Parts: sequence; structure tokens; C-alpha cells
Amino acid sequence: MSYSLVWLKRDLRWNDHEAMTQASRQGPVRCIYVIEPELWLQPDAALQHFEFIRESLQDLDKHLRSLGGQVEIHHGDMVTVLSDIWREAPFNGMFSHEETGNAWTFSRDLKVADWFKHHGIPWHELPQFGVVRGLKNRDVWQRAWEHHMRLPLSNFETLRFWRPAVCDSLAMTAPSHLQHNPPQRQLGGRKLALQTLNSFLTARSMGYRGGISSPVSAPDACSRLSAYLSYGCISMREVVQQTRAQLALLPPQASRHRAGLTGFLSRLHWHCHFIQKLESEPAIEWRNMHRGYDGLREQDFNLEYFEALKNARSGWPMVDACVVMLRETGWLNFRMRAMLVSVAAYPLWLHWRPVGEWLATQFLDYEPGIHWSQLQMQSGTTGINTTRVYNPIKQAQDHDPHGQFVKRWLPRMRDVPQAWLFQPWLMRQESLINGGAKIDIVEPLVDLAAAMRESKQRLHQLRQTPSVRAGKKDIIEKHASRKKTSPVSKPARPKSEDNQQLGFDF
Repeated sequence: MSYSLVWLKRDLRWNDHEAMTQASRQGPVRCIYVIEPELWLQPDAALQHFEFIRESLQDLDKHLRSLGGQVEIHHGDMVTVLSDIWREAPFNGMFSHEETGNAWTFSRDLKVADWFKHHGIPWHELPQFGVVRGLKNRDVWQRAWEHHMRLPLSNFETLRFWRPAVCDSLAMTAPSHLQHNPPQRQLGGRKLALQTLNSFLTARSMGYRGGISSPVSAPDACSRLSAYLSYGCISMREVVQQTRAQLALLPPQASRHRAGLTGFLSRLHWHCHFIQKLESEPAIEWRNMHRGYDGLREQDFNLEYFEALKNARSGWPMVDACVVMLRETGWLNFRMRAMLVSVAAYPLWLHWRPVGEWLATQFLDYEPGIHWSQLQMQSGTTGINTTRVYNPIKQAQDHDPHGQFVKRWLPRMRDVPQAWLFQPWLMRQESLINGGAKIDIVEPLVDLAAAMRESKQRLHQLRQTPSVRAGKKDIIEKHASRKKTSPVSKPARPKSEDNQQLGFDF
């Protein structure tokens, strides 16, 4: 009996699963997930990613078994796995979702495509997000995004399964070299994704406007759906449609609730906008989007500064608290992520690529398209965005005025008087003793004001050169949004493209 393969990657759900739906129309379906050793050797891979996928697959496998199917786990190179499956039980085609991943997955997909072409078997790749493969410029992108989001959810009416003779339980063991699995991270699975979505749409979204910037309020005010979207436990289309449906149910007087959901919808739009950048230009994962910035930071990389930053010893309490929270939870709100990258790129003058590899392992919701686009934008190498330099002292004063966040995640700061909490190195010597014990004060790595002033000057001098100014046009044509306002409502005040992008967050 012939059947269709469904190759599961970052689409670990059973609802609105276009690949599974289309495969079911061809006859029996066989769902596989492949643990590829080389993928997990990449510098952006972490144990938390593997464990989240394992939990999500267990949830999916449990559901498919209730329908008479299962998720099969295979190990090895994808082309070799395909050859082995084909030799044992030939299939009539394969269905999967498009993936805008890292350079390794891009290269892997080219090899998989060659295998199918050689064997004369169709491989059907279907859109996962509002991302357009083969897009030449952004002129039609917004219409394409809206069209994808308005399509009916793709759900199979009946699903017949092809099953191997031996139907083992799903078992996955993480590669021994993988590290970093935060003790307080979110757990995977579609059921948890739906619970998270429901709690946000019905209640937590009321705190979205005004609550997503501060790391104190953001864990509750943000949707917390980013990891579930990254691994496809829930589809972008499903989230957009449910958010719009919830908006339609709100009474006129629910202005705060409406503002939160409207702002969230805008950021769902930006999610796909940033992934489209990597889809259209995969090289931005490893080289500057604007080549005129080549050599800006590469030769000045200070490993001592980088190690201090990673170990929460930068000396700036807000920065170090963010690093600890990220290490313990795998999540941080967007403004604090932007601040981390800004501190690395400007006062510490670190190139974005090593910083990005480290942060990729720290973010549970690591999405390559968003990640590398944001690293470059916050580091000033896109050539088209306003320079964003975040002062970590001001960010602490604005978003953690009472020191709740800093004291929670940095125990060494709990005995520091409030007046000195965000600049403890300025304390008098006699104030450094508390109950006979010396308070652990970390001196800042650099003089913040001087380092920020020098870094901005270096960047702006380069930006004004004729060759760099001349290179902006092509980047705008290829990557810049054609839409100046939110796709669902007008903002309260006019916003530039740069200011809108600054607000991108989940």
C-alpha cells in the first residue's frame, strides 16, 4: 500500500497543519521526525531547544495515537534516512512546511531536494508563516501576508495512517554534548500553547500596552507565545484569527483590552516581516546586511568583555540581571533583549555574530529570521535603521524604578541601598560593608558615557561616507516594509518605520 511521508520540523501541531492535511488527501500518511546529529552540532543549538521539541512531539504523538497513528523518530542524516525508508517501503511523495532556518538547514534542504529530483518523487513544501519564498521585493508582501492569514484553517477531515510493523513508543535522547536547559523555562506542547493563548486573549492582554517594556510586568503582559510559534505548536494563522475573533467580541467600553489585542496583532505582522528578511537574503545570518559596515567591529572583538557579559559580570546591574533571568528562564522581553544587544554592540563594541550565537542558545524561542535581523538592526549594520543605543542605567530607572527586577535576579545587589542600586560602584567605601560582610560590587567594564559617545561617533562617521550612503537604496528595495502603520489599526501617533520596528515584541 502506497503512502505519503509528512516530515515534521518546526510544525509540531495537529491543527492547521497544511502538510498533514494535503498528505491525507493522497491516502495513508506516515509522520516522521528526524534527529539530525549535524543540526545539533551547530553553534545556535542548545539542550533547551531539544527538550522543548521532545515535549512537543510527545504531545503530538499522544494525539495521533488516539487517531490510530504515531510520530516515528529517526536518527541520522536526512538523505540517508529517506533512502532507508524508501528501500524498506517506497512512498509516493513527501509533504512538509517551508522552513526559514539557519545556514545548515538551508544547505540540508538543497540536498533533500536533489534526492527527490533524482528519484523522480514529488516533495511538496507549504507555507508555514506569512513568508513568501522567491520574493523579489516588498511591493506585494503585505497583501500576501493578509491573504495567508485569512485562509480557512487547514484541518483534515479523515486521516488514515501507514504504520510500520513494530510501533514503538516515542523515545528521544538528547545528544550528550548539548548544554543549557533553564530550570524555569516554558514547557513544550500544543495543549500548553492553547492554554497560553487563551489566558492572553481573555485576560493578560489587558496589560499589553504599557506592560511589555518593563521586565517586571512583561512576563505576564506579553503573550508568551513566541516559543510555541517558533516550533509550530500553534500556527500563526490560528493566532491571528483567534485574536481578531476576540477583538470582535469586545464591547465598546473595553478600550484597554482592545488596545492590547490591537498592539499584539501589529507585532504578529512584524514577526513575519523579519523572517522574510532572512528568507530573501540568507547571508544576513553571517555577514552584514549592508556590506559597507564590513570591518567595523570584527577586528576589535574583546573576548574578556564578552565572557564578562555572558557571566553577568558587566557591572551594570540591569544588564547582569537580564543575563541571569535569561539563563534561568530562557526568556526575556524585547526591550531588555534590545538593551543586551545594544550594550554588546556599542559600549563593549562586540561584533554581532558571536553575541548572536550565544543569545541563540539562551533564547528558548530562537527563531533565526527574527534573531539575525534583530541582531543586525540593534547593532546598526542594516544601513537603513535609526541607531539604537540603550543606556542600561536609564533603562533600569525607567523600567525597574524600585529595583524589584534587579534584586530578584542579582542576589549580590539585595544589600545595596536603593539610592545606589543602579550605579553601586559610586558608593562610598564605608557603605560597602553590610553586617560585617563586604558587598560584592562589580566595576563596569568601561566608562559608559565615554564608550557610548565614541562608538556612536565611529558608526556615524562611517554612515556618512558616500559608499555607505549609496548602498542604502538596494537594501530598502529588498527589505524595507511598504506599510507605515499597523495592519489592523492606526497608531495613536505617527510612527516611522524605525519606531515601529522598535516595538516588535511577543
